[in-house]
Amino acid sequence: MIQLSRVLSFSLVLALCAMLNPARGEEKELAVGDEAPKFELPGTDGEIYKLEDFRDQKVVVIAWFPKAFTGGCTAECKSLKANSDAIRKFDVAYFTASCDEPDQNQKFAKSLELDFPILSDPLKDVAKAYGVVHPGREVPERWTFYIGLDGKLMAIDKEVKTATHGEDVAKRLAELMVAEKKSE
Repeated sequence: MIQLSRVLSFSLVLALCAMLNPARGEEKELAVGDEAPKFELPGTDGEIYKLEDFRDQKVVVIAWFPKAFTGGCTAECKSLKANSDAIRKFDVAYFTASCDEPDQNQKFAKSLELDFPILSDPLKDVAKAYGVVHPGREVPERWTFYIGLDGKLMAIDKEVKTATHGEDVAKRLAELMVAEKKSE
């Protein structure tokens, strides 16, 4: 009986240590005010996009979606396209992103005639850094990140409504008081 008690106590200590150990591979959940994870990802327009290229120049919006050619992702991308004028009135660079292969995202973007790039992260490194891919979730969460000129997170939307996402992004940019583009 005493030996069983020691084994259980030791097991409990090991379990607590594992839970408290920050080196167990889980990242701290991102929050508003945190530095946005850097990215360098290919877009469906053939360009490579780096977060650092926008620093001090444009607010960046990156809308992660689970999988190309699915109903919700199609609705979300269509909504962003339908509201592109409202979004582009702000001094912003905006993208959708997924862990699909670049050629899959390129076909998806072409099928919807999108006027913004989809970024591809098939290795899931950036998706993990943003917390959209995590243990128990192999495809990205449908979350949108708003990154300020200083490279810090201005807002995180974890309640994306696919049918109205484009309109919601434009409203959020206004709420965040993102500068509008200057007239030519």
